[in-house]
Amino acid sequence: MKATIDKAGRVVIPAELRSRAGLRPGTELEVVLDDVSIRLIPCVPGPVLERVEGRWVASATVPVAERSAVDVAALIDDERNRWPW
Repeated sequence: MKATIDKAGRVVIPAELRSRAGLRPGTELEVVLDDVSIRLIPCVPGPVLERVEGRWVASATVPVAERSAVDVAALIDDERNRWPW
């Protein structure tokens, strides 16, 4: 997919990609520039360690209703197929 930068420097992320990545209006993104790409990384709170029956367990901090259904395998497959070699 291609996108165009407008005069104000904005880029529209296509709806299909936003849906697959679980991006909603208001989602904060970290913008990372490396040697060959610009990456957008959703800023999500990390897990919290809780003690459950004497063991440390990582628990999600985002409520279940707000979690996105991201198909991680499809995202990885798309990234692998993006490069011609």
